[in-house]
Amino acid sequence: MLNTLENINYARIASAIEYIKRNFKEQPSLEEVAEQINLSPFHFQRLFTDWAGVSPKQFTHYLSVNYAK
Repeated sequence: MLNTLENINYARIASAIEYIKRNFKEQPSLEEVAEQINLSPFHFQRLFTDWAGVSPKQFTHYLSVNYAK
C-alpha cells in the first residue's frame, strides 16, 4: 500500500500526464507543467522520470510522434 507522500506524488504525476496529453500540440515547457502541479521544475522532472521511466520532454515527444503517425 502506498504511503501518503506516494499517494500525493502519484496524483501529481497522473495530473501532469493528463496536462501533457491535453496540451502536447503546444509543447508545454517543463516550467509550465511543473507550475500546474505546484512543484519546482527540477523536482517535477526528477519525480516524473522516477514514476514514468522517461523524462517529461521524452513523453511529450512520444505523444507528438504518435499523433503525427
